[in-house]
Amino acid sequence: MGRIPGFSDAIFPKEASPNLSLVANLGLVLFLFLVGVEVDMRLLLSNWRIALSVGAAGMALPFGLGCAIAYGLYHQFRTDPGLVHIEFGTYMLFVGVAMAITAFPVLCRILTELKLLQTQVGIVTLSAGVGNDVVGWILLALCVALVNAGSGITALYILLTCVAYILVLVYIVRPAFLSILRRTGSLYSGPTQSVVALTILMTLASAFFTQIIGVHAIFGGFLIGLMCPHDGGFAIKLTEKIEDIVAVFFLPLYFALSGLNTDIGLLNDGITWGYVFGVIAIAFVGKFVGGTLAARLCKLVWRESFTIGVMMSCKGLVELIVLNIGYQAKILSQRTFTIFVVMALVTTFATTPLVSVLYPPWYQKKIAAWKRGEIDWDGNSLVDDCSTTDQDDTVLRKANTDEIRRLFVSLGLDTLPSIFTFMSLLGGGKSTISKTHPRNGDKTSEATGLEPSPKRPLAVHGVRMLELSERLSSVMKESEIDDYTSKDPVINAFRTFGQLNNVAVSGDVEIVPEGAYAEILARSAAEHSSDMVLIPLSQTGHLLESENSLPHSPGREAFQNKTYSTFLGPFLSKTSCNTALFVNNGFGAPSAGTDTTPRRIISRSSLRSQGQTLAPIVNRSHHIFFPFFGGPDDHLALRLVLRLTQSTNVTATIVHINLKKDATPNREIVSASQQTGAKDGVNVSVSPSQDTLIEQERAFFMSMKDSVPSELQPRVLFETFDGGASLQNIVEKAKSEVGQSAKNAGDLIVLGRGSGVRREFKSELANLISSTNLLGYSESDLGQCLGDVAEALIVTQVNASLLVIQARQGDST
Repeated sequence: MGRIPGFSDAIFPKEASPNLSLVANLGLVLFLFLVGVEVDMRLLLSNWRIALSVGAAGMALPFGLGCAIAYGLYHQFRTDPGLVHIEFGTYMLFVGVAMAITAFPVLCRILTELKLLQTQVGIVTLSAGVGNDVVGWILLALCVALVNAGSGITALYILLTCVAYILVLVYIVRPAFLSILRRTGSLYSGPTQSVVALTILMTLASAFFTQIIGVHAIFGGFLIGLMCPHDGGFAIKLTEKIEDIVAVFFLPLYFALSGLNTDIGLLNDGITWGYVFGVIAIAFVGKFVGGTLAARLCKLVWRESFTIGVMMSCKGLVELIVLNIGYQAKILSQRTFTIFVVMALVTTFATTPLVSVLYPPWYQKKIAAWKRGEIDWDGNSLVDDCSTTDQDDTVLRKANTDEIRRLFVSLGLDTLPSIFTFMSLLGGGKSTISKTHPRNGDKTSEATGLEPSPKRPLAVHGVRMLELSERLSSVMKESEIDDYTSKDPVINAFRTFGQLNNVAVSGDVEIVPEGAYAEILARSAAEHSSDMVLIPLSQTGHLLESENSLPHSPGREAFQNKTYSTFLGPFLSKTSCNTALFVNNGFGAPSAGTDTTPRRIISRSSLRSQGQTLAPIVNRSHHIFFPFFGGPDDHLALRLVLRLTQSTNVTATIVHINLKKDATPNREIVSASQQTGAKDGVNVSVSPSQDTLIEQERAFFMSMKDSVPSELQPRVLFETFDGGASLQNIVEKAKSEVGQSAKNAGDLIVLGRGSGVRREFKSELANLISSTNLLGYSESDLGQCLGDVAEALIVTQVNASLLVIQARQGDST
């Protein structure tokens, strides 16, 4: 746009350039401060050997090649306008640094988006990137000092002053700063407003000092960022306070001014374009070869080494900052500045596609299994003969599909109460131990609680999914995921509940991009060999959770978006585990329709906010209603209902919906093999194969009824519903069963998703929505995820929670 006649003069007039440059440089100082905050020196120290080898080789080779091409650049373009006379040694040092530096922030972003941070490739790359970043900035500071110095003695003075300043920061300023953080509680509770102001003041003062001694101001900001501690998540919380104003306001202005200095039109002859390709080749090949060979010498396989080499060649925003410093110091002319900008853009844009090709997810799984000794290099299993116990256990669990021993849960802040209730019903209750005083003896006796502890406790793995946003703090959370997980309040509450309720629990935090939720959730569930995946649908209307998200738009309004079809549709189609989708409506938690908004009460003496007080639940019972249609999903759902009724607080009504007497033109009853060609609204008669299917479902229902243990029979009621399988009748039957006890712990409706027997009620659902006068409600994609029956129960506001079951693919028992 800068080449448009009159554009630069109108938008960026020369009179405003000093003020714009001042604001842009202020933003640059704050950005380099954030870059310093992002650098975690603990990572470098814990992996110093491999980081030193990969980082050194990844800098030495491109630095040497850069020095070689600097000779041609210096003599070819030294007569360009706008340059000051500098010695070739200084010019060579700058070009070598520009070739050798790696963009650490962009590197973190790419590793996070590709889910490589926790792999060996990610750890090695990040550790080498930290060292590369620090050394690169030191060399650049030396280069700027040499340019600003009038003589060698002056340059030595500047260098020694910088060293002394760094020592003052490390041994005097940092201990005093940590003392202030501890005294104010900011280290573990997040920075206060005063601490944020103090940190920014220190950053600007440090930038001022490094500028006046002859080094660029950005180094002062970078040093203060390095000084900030990462303990207690302080660095992440501090970044959250500052990053938006820097990324939204300051940086765009800086790079807009940088774009005005880039003129592609100056690349107007063959020699110049030859240097363009030469600079790109040296920048990529030097980094690639150096990083690859060093990684290979550290005993990584070739493909991992290639990936590390490609990652180290990433330049990004940091390279543009280095080039702008060289342009402002008149080391680079506008023509050479443009050459290096093209190089930075090409190497940055090529990184992600090349890494995706060299190190795809299937290869990551293969190399991880190979390193664990589970397979040989050709993919053949090496544990067949020595893992018969695990295989027998897997076969036994698949044969007894009612036994849920490994549960995988998607955790969310607003879904924790219902998850806890569901876990307590599956886990078998509490047991207590009555002990005597140590002085009276060491004997202990177990006192039986409400329910006996299971012989083998339920194992539950919970994953809290947080959205990987564009913010720098989001990437920092992923790079420090172990520390962040150990302090996450949702994970800690989940672990504590499991320990107190005879449930073996483990938990992780995953920070994932929005489009990868389904894939990562399915892959993680499969890796944990889960018997069932429980996905509570959040009242926020979103599956991915921001750290500060709060429930809003409770009830049916939360489903009026594309969230569930976008995430749940791909997940349900690719998962290899049994799946349960849970919609909470008062199941161990306040109902979705409960008004929990604080009320303002005005009196003569005060204006105060009074929150809602919830009384303890005296009646801890639950009632389950399950309409049985047939098919693998309903088979699994029936077994799950009987498992839940093992708790003495649970009763259930299981109703067989007799489809044979209601084969209407608006509904089809087909087997799974016939499902592909079915179309809603076609007049289809009941064929002999369908008669056989219906009889098989009736026989299964009766066999399950007859197999109910005698101790469960008083709490479980089996019925056959012959009143017609219309959607309205099913809804009315559900309303008559649930919500009858207003003070219990919440009722539950269990539904099979219907993969084996197709039951669509599109026309009836549309009529039901129109008849209930739901203003602003349109038929959503919810029916594709939960089914039409579930959507009808939601829109009619049946007073119960929903649990929709899908059996694992290929399971027809």
